Amino acid sequence: MIIITVVDDDYGLLFNNRRVSKDRVLREKIKEITKGSKLFMNEYSYGQFSEDEFNNIVVDEDFLNKAGDEDFCFVENVDIKPYLQEIHRIILFRWNRIYPSDFRFPKEILEDFNREGICEFAGSSHDKISQDNYKESVRKVKSGKLFTVYNIC
Repeated sequence: MIIITVVDDDYGLLFNNRRVSKDRVLREKIKEITKGSKLFMNEYSYGQFSEDEFNNIVVDEDFLNKAGDEDFCFVENVDIKPYLQEIHRIILFRWNRIYPSDFRFPKEILEDFNREGICEFAGSSHDKISQDNYKESVRKVKSGKLFTVYNIC
């Protein structure tokens, strides 16, 4: 699966069970990246996408267990560490600032991934949003499967 998430400079995702920020232009970028593929998420995350015109969203509380190898999963309030062997790519958007947070992305898992590149764009609520793209490292690959390379910047 391909994880998409949005973090602050301390890898913060949530504070007091609420996302630290959101951005309309970022959601449009996610729409562009996931076009033609399924985008899985839970009901909480769907709350920020429900007014946008996405036709590929699958809402399910058990979405990380149901997503396939090349499906995208938008993650905000779920621990992804138990799914590490199923994750082949990570698209990590960064707010480029620090917000109060009490739930964080497990940055240590990035040790099993290689950074492919970074690009930046202006958001609707943030002057600069960064997009870091990671793919699984050779030491993590066990199955020998080849996965589609997405032009994601």
